[in-house]
Amino acid sequence: MTVSAECFGRVAVLMGGWSAEREISLQSGKAVLEALLAEGVDAVGIDVDRNIAARLAEGGFSRAFNILHGRGGEDGVIQGLLEVLDLPYTGSGVKASAIAMDKVMSKRLWSVQGLPTPAFMPLDADTEWSAVVEALGLPLIVKPACEGSSIGMSIVESEADLPAARRRASEQPGEAFAEQWIDGEEYTVTILGDAALPAIRLETPHAFYDYAAKYQSDDTRYLCPCGLSAAEEQRLGELSLAAFRALGARGWGRVDLMRDKQGAFWLIELNTIPGMTTHSLAPKAARVAGMSFEQLVMRILSTSDGRTANG
Repeated sequence: MTVSAECFGRVAVLMGGWSAEREISLQSGKAVLEALLAEGVDAVGIDVDRNIAARLAEGGFSRAFNILHGRGGEDGVIQGLLEVLDLPYTGSGVKASAIAMDKVMSKRLWSVQGLPTPAFMPLDADTEWSAVVEALGLPLIVKPACEGSSIGMSIVESEADLPAARRRASEQPGEAFAEQWIDGEEYTVTILGDAALPAIRLETPHAFYDYAAKYQSDDTRYLCPCGLSAAEEQRLGELSLAAFRALGARGWGRVDLMRDKQGAFWLIELNTIPGMTTHSLAPKAARVAGMSFEQLVMRILSTSDGRTANG
């Protein structure tokens, strides 16, 4: 049943913030705000700053569409504030947001539950680099645990490059870690409610789907349909849903995966607030599923805090 725009009340579209992904969040927020207004929703864009609690408390809002990316908006911080204010919001709750933001914690929970994710090792200044190479092989990838948009990531081809890669990752929040390199195809699956949208296969001339490939490059290819057989795509969707649920996520999100040369899928990370820019993946998958950008935004809004639009 279609819900009228008026049922949502006044909606705060939270964007910007202070993370390294601020500019991407502003782009996502602008697109979401325009879509909500086009659908007749009483929506107000808010560039989030440290005064956000007072702005929300005084704004007469009925709920929030959270499109903040990265620290402060995707890690449980803003979610905790919204719960204190008793303001329904889109996306995952405090615990799932915090877990998904930490790639190491996500991988540990997936592993405990028997879900496939590449082997990994935490890194610090005292790490024995030869042990990392022996355990994970080369090449491998070094990442910061708590940053998004591929910021701070490096492919390492030799043991001698590990210290510099660790230092680069350590400039970002969370511990640095090394992860086994999966040589194969990269896929992403958007989750909306209890369903997996059509998978997208990514093809980029970059060494991996890095920040430039995500937001700046026009030579990245997004294949949807992704080229898998119906059975394989169903398996991919089921694994993505299992990964989403394993971390306690809700509402919507995007699971990133690799498929190795033997056809096995490997979980890389869960994004609880995917991008909604012109280059973003969730709108592309929704389009193939028969949804316009506006319809996708309204569907996301209708899942706010796991409640109906009537509260």
